[in-house]
Amino acid sequence: MRIETANFSRGKGWSTDSLPALDSERTIVFAFGASDFIENSEPIASLRGSFPEAKIVGCSTSGEILGDSITDGTLVVAAVKLDRTDVGTAEARVTSAGDSFAAGKRIASDLFRPGLRCVLVLSDGLNVNGSDLVRGLNSVLPDRVVVTGGLAGDGDRFKRTWVIAGGEPRTNLVTAVGLYGDHVRVGHGSKGGWDIFGPERKVTRSEGNVLFELDGRPALELYKEYLGARAAGLPATALLFPLALRSGPSDQKTLVRTVLSIDEARQSMTFAGDIPNGCLAQLMRANFERLIDGASDAAQLAKSTGAENGSDVLAIAISCVGRRLILGERAEEEIEAALDVLPRGTKQIGFYSYGEISPYASGHCDLHNQTMTLTTLTEG
Repeated sequence: MRIETANFSRGKGWSTDSLPALDSERTIVFAFGASDFIENSEPIASLRGSFPEAKIVGCSTSGEILGDSITDGTLVVAAVKLDRTDVGTAEARVTSAGDSFAAGKRIASDLFRPGLRCVLVLSDGLNVNGSDLVRGLNSVLPDRVVVTGGLAGDGDRFKRTWVIAGGEPRTNLVTAVGLYGDHVRVGHGSKGGWDIFGPERKVTRSEGNVLFELDGRPALELYKEYLGARAAGLPATALLFPLALRSGPSDQKTLVRTVLSIDEARQSMTFAGDIPNGCLAQLMRANFERLIDGASDAAQLAKSTGAENGSDVLAIAISCVGRRLILGERAEEEIEAALDVLPRGTKQIGFYSYGEISPYASGHCDLHNQTMTLTTLTEG
């Protein structure tokens, strides 16, 4: 397995005189970039020219990750030539959130064949219900297949996202790459690091990813009470205060949900994933040190499940845009924290997202918000 990285920035062009000569049917080219590369797609077209046989996958971002650096307005690339692992791709169109389950099911069905070990999913970030997408994937794939990935970003604008399909950036799509065989080693880890505060409340009325009532009270009204003066900045300030969800008092599994929009007339809040009726919800707030520790913990999980010392390792880091907004100038610390844990020489690429996909610990995947999610790839 060989890994080479590069980046493209306007004004400077490519960081290397020539893109790495790693083209093959077993090569994957990961490319993550700013949302306006859908209009100025020459750099992505150059990838198609340099890697005609490879599988090119990627998406738009809320910030690009390469090594221990975060940039905006760039395109970051990692070319991975696998020696003994077969590669497949699939795609499905999503014109609205109602297409999400079917899209997940179709992608899983197209990729599921003997030897499938891992599926990495990259999705439109605005027209998809991430919870339904995950349910569609899980309806077909057994839990022994590791499924990770994320939802494309568009900075803090929430207007337009794209994913790469057929070597071109396109809207309203979900794409995925599948890895096959006994030689690929996949590690995964997903952690948050948020502090919980306030009482745990019951969701008494919701529809899909729209929350109407908590403990019988209008959700938005109650949420504003907790935010105080910050409520004037909604929905943007909601990124600072996500919800922690549990199915019941005895459930040790907590999922985090981020607010995407609010409806003053209906006093409702729309989240990046489903808010099931009857579940328990509790507010969360940022703790800088714990957020950075969360990235370190995610890397430790990924290392323990797949990344081996002495091997060529690619780490794909997908972190939530809310974490970046909160950490501000300290955001690179979570990227550095992950690399510090992973095997020496690990090459890291990734992006800031509108949602993360990973198993909670093991088994089937879940949709996460406000986490650092890491996937490591190597061959053994």
